[in-house]
Amino acid sequence: MKKTRKSKNKPLNINDITIIDDSKLKKAITAAALGNAMEWFDFGVYGFLAYVLGQVFFPDASPSVQMVAALATFSVPFLVRPLGGLVFGILGDKFGRQKVLSITIIIMSLSTFCIGLIPSYASIGIAAPILLLLAKFAQGFSIGGEYSGAAIFVAEYSPDRKRGFMGSWLDFGSIAGFLVGAGLVVLLSSILGKVAFHDWGWRIPFLFALPLGLIGLYLRHALDETPAFQQHTDLMDQNVRDHITNQPKMTFKQIFIKYWKSLLVCVGLVIVTNVTYYMLLTYMPSYLSHNLNYDTDHGVLIIIAIMIGMLFVQPLIGFISDKIGRRPFIIGGSLGLLILAYPSFVMINSDIIGLIFLGLLILAVLLNCFTGVMASILPAIFPTSIRYSALAISFNISVLVAGATPTVAAWLVEESNNLYMPAYYLMVVALVGLLTGIKMKETANRPLRGATPAASDRSEAKEILSDHFDSIEQRVEDIEQQIETLQQQRQNLVDQHPKLD
Repeated sequence: MKKTRKSKNKPLNINDITIIDDSKLKKAITAAALGNAMEWFDFGVYGFLAYVLGQVFFPDASPSVQMVAALATFSVPFLVRPLGGLVFGILGDKFGRQKVLSITIIIMSLSTFCIGLIPSYASIGIAAPILLLLAKFAQGFSIGGEYSGAAIFVAEYSPDRKRGFMGSWLDFGSIAGFLVGAGLVVLLSSILGKVAFHDWGWRIPFLFALPLGLIGLYLRHALDETPAFQQHTDLMDQNVRDHITNQPKMTFKQIFIKYWKSLLVCVGLVIVTNVTYYMLLTYMPSYLSHNLNYDTDHGVLIIIAIMIGMLFVQPLIGFISDKIGRRPFIIGGSLGLLILAYPSFVMINSDIIGLIFLGLLILAVLLNCFTGVMASILPAIFPTSIRYSALAISFNISVLVAGATPTVAAWLVEESNNLYMPAYYLMVVALVGLLTGIKMKETANRPLRGATPAASDRSEAKEILSDHFDSIEQRVEDIEQQIETLQQQRQNLVDQHPKLD
């Protein structure tokens, strides 16, 4: 005889709440953040070396075209990221997050390492930029599954009441990786001198990716699968043992139809966050040196100082979001970007070092408002069974728009001769963020969608259980009040009809 399915409405008890092992949580955050740091290490190095790479791989072009071509090489691989998201998303939902993240870090570290080995255009001609583009395509494919997988990994390992703080460390890794990449470029340039650095020294930062990747692979391989995914697979196994017919696997069309609101929230958040990110941390070094004729080393040092400040703000915003929610930061950051983007660029164009720093600092704090909460919001809006594939695909389609930011900004400035075009670009994107923040649901202090609550310890689990019961009691009272109101309205109508009793 077949066993009947248990009621979905059975009372929640203390044993249903997952207790997160603190040591495993720390290891998960470290492993995820390191992989993300390596991704942004490359972005930092590439952004700060755009002028050098333009000369090495596109020597026959004018300086302006060299800059646009180098930044275009940065942007084009974003075209392959949705494919990487599709492949790794499906694999992640089927075989687990830990296995897929081990694969992505291998591909990412090897492709970054190979950039440091590519001969110059002077040595092998057109093959040089082609090989550079192939390496960037491999990076794009692996990164397609990297950030979304890392965000899911941290979110599924985190207690509900600390998910904002824990998730903020993922983009802390992004900023730290970018900072290390930029700092290494400055350090090598000052030690080697401009001639040696342009000849061969620029290769060294890319070669660092291999040892970093090996460390990240070791950390990820040593981790267990996330508790949320393990619960999901255990439930599937139980259903098979109990001969319960599972629902057929959802197609992407069905995902789009059923979760279109969540997909739009993901798209909006990714666009406003990453456009601001790439504008500030990838495009601005080139903007300062090429368009404003600002001393390259001074411009780099200002950006580095800004990023160091961002490191301190990042976890603070994640921590506060666990107290007041995520939506206030998305709405506030978008409003700030809409109002302050233009004044910030006025200060950046002032040629006064203090005002340049202040303009960049304003943009950096606004960026922190997004990066501090994005990694905790995105995994919470999809259920476990489709979380990786849905997030990876929507995330990477959105990044197609954001990834073009450095190229489009450089082209707009060159074509219009208007140094404020990047500010207008950010203001348009701010409207997207504002609409997203208004429409999205709050996710702070709530279980991941389709998952049981998670707590740091048994004491917190008891508090969560008590809050859960209080919430039910309040909702029951609200429904009873609504019933009483409806009954009164019904009686009023009955009294007005001669044949109703």
